[in-house]
Amino acid sequence: MAGLRKLARLKPIVNEALAGTIFVGKLFCGLHVINTYICTATFTYGPSMLPTLNLTGDFVLAERLSTRFGRVGVGDIVLVRSPENPRKVVGKRLIGMEGDSVTYVVDPKNSDWSETVVVPKGHVWIEGDNIYDSRDSRNFGAVPYSLLQGKIFWRIWPPKSFGQLEKRKSNETVL
Repeated sequence: MAGLRKLARLKPIVNEALAGTIFVGKLFCGLHVINTYICTATFTYGPSMLPTLNLTGDFVLAERLSTRFGRVGVGDIVLVRSPENPRKVVGKRLIGMEGDSVTYVVDPKNSDWSETVVVPKGHVWIEGDNIYDSRDSRNFGAVPYSLLQGKIFWRIWPPKSFGQLEKRKSNETVL
């Protein structure tokens, strides 16, 4: 009998612990759904998107709905699963959609020879803003649309650059 009374006193503690565990589980499920399907925060670094994104890194927000519903366009900065290394996600500027003719400088460090390609169906053409130091569609060709992971729309860090990232027109070039 004494054991049952002690067990009865533990019931509210067990109920509270169970309720807390269920709440934490729901919270993590909600965060997973938001991060996977709606919006994600990511850290970008490297020289390929200079001067738009910093060499030492920017903390940015990318929304995932635009890529799912075909609402990305030329000039947007997108997150792309790397066709060269599938474990890596890179940030690049979308230069051409399927059917677009894209003219690009083949080797900007050594010559100004350019080529024109038509982006195949179901693909996009991506390039870094820093054409002198970027691995992009100029190296590996058009990228399947299904590799697009999201559209970067807001810079959180560094604080001096906090704010919306502007869409650039396709004929603007950063040199």
